[in-house]
Amino acid sequence: MKKVGILAAVCGIAVAVVPWLMPTGPTAGLDASQFLASGSLFLGAAVVFAGGLLTSLTPCVYPLIPITVSVFGARKAEGRGKALVLTSSYIIGMGVVFSALGVLAAKTGQAFGAMLGHPGVVTGLAVFLLVLATSMFGAFELALPYGLQQRLNSVGGAGLAGAFLMGSVSGFLAAPCTGPVLTGLLAFVAKSANTTLGAGLLFIYALGIGVPFFLIGVFTVRLPRGGEWMEWVKSVLGIILVALAISYLRDAFPWARDTVKAVSSQVGRVPGAFITGALTAVGVVLGAVHLSFKAGAREFAIKAVGVALVVVAIVIRVGAMDAAPTGQLWVKLGWAQPPQAPTFQWHHVMPAKQATFSTEEFDQVLARARSEGKPVMIDFFADWCAACKELDRETYPAPEVISESGRFLNIKIDATNSEDALDALMERFGVEGLPTVAFISSGGEILKAPRVTGFLEPKPFTEELKKVR
Repeated sequence: MKKVGILAAVCGIAVAVVPWLMPTGPTAGLDASQFLASGSLFLGAAVVFAGGLLTSLTPCVYPLIPITVSVFGARKAEGRGKALVLTSSYIIGMGVVFSALGVLAAKTGQAFGAMLGHPGVVTGLAVFLLVLATSMFGAFELALPYGLQQRLNSVGGAGLAGAFLMGSVSGFLAAPCTGPVLTGLLAFVAKSANTTLGAGLLFIYALGIGVPFFLIGVFTVRLPRGGEWMEWVKSVLGIILVALAISYLRDAFPWARDTVKAVSSQVGRVPGAFITGALTAVGVVLGAVHLSFKAGAREFAIKAVGVALVVVAIVIRVGAMDAAPTGQLWVKLGWAQPPQAPTFQWHHVMPAKQATFSTEEFDQVLARARSEGKPVMIDFFADWCAACKELDRETYPAPEVISESGRFLNIKIDATNSEDALDALMERFGVEGLPTVAFISSGGEILKAPRVTGFLEPKPFTEELKKVR
């Protein structure tokens, strides 16, 4: 029980603290298009590779590193050569998906990652993650049919096709954190009509994401197999996979998204960290990690309750990152004071919940701003976009941003769910990726510059606002 207590404390602290430490993705300054446009292909490719490497350290990708390596890479490898083949297959699978999606995005003008707004795509990804989770919990061992294994042995082992498939899925999972690097790149590819160059650069981007997988998969060679602790590690990985699956489903279905937002707003960002950390510890003590699903009905039920508590804690913890520091519940109970500081004001959020986007209404708002001599700031965002949430959490609440934005008409465009009118609006404003913050001058002119793509900290964001007249 002492080991379980220590593990519960470590897991509780991790859930409370780690989300604050994780970056959401590369910032807006990492744009390769400026180098590509000037003919510096090598520098442009280097920036794209660096962007992929930074993306691999974000919540979209990072949790998959130990999971994929343990399932398809080092655990099954018999030597460094075989590990090299498996990890290379994983990275190639990711590269193929990125190249295809990148060319599609450049051809259609769709924001990269927008496919994650489609419930069918997200459900497929979630099911894949849940299947991996059940494997981690010991329901089965991931392996290919025996006949296919025999054929693959001559070219690198039974895990080759599995590693390629996992890499392909990871390409989709990384999409929410790709915007800042790929926005300018996709615009460049669309204008140049050189899809071969675009596919090659996006493959380089995937190589950057694959660096941690390659280093761990090749140089670790194989992970230790025996021991109770290894089963505990697999349970932890399984819990992370279930939480990832639910997080993707949450962003795809409005009712689930609204439920998590409502709970998160009640508990608040800071209290939510402590509450979810404690809930995680309780779940681990109950048996989320150290019990087994294969040890009888009673132990199965107890472990299932423990796993459910930890997964709920993780989902709420991630949601609370975007909530106000003080939860509404504590204010209602009289345990906390309502926030006194000024807040950022969005004058219009379009489309409204459960409504379709109206181009006529949008144009009426712009006409009113022009008649009043006000510049307009338009934030294009989506619930699946990681950097969009960071803008909302870190940049817009900053006092200097609130002060400078007071002279603007502020509009927020929700592009979570694709529709024709929204697609036409994004094409009208040249939006190639999310987040994009576009500006209209007081005279009604759509400005090509300044423009913000990706996360930008409060001070430089304020400087961009000052350029708009």
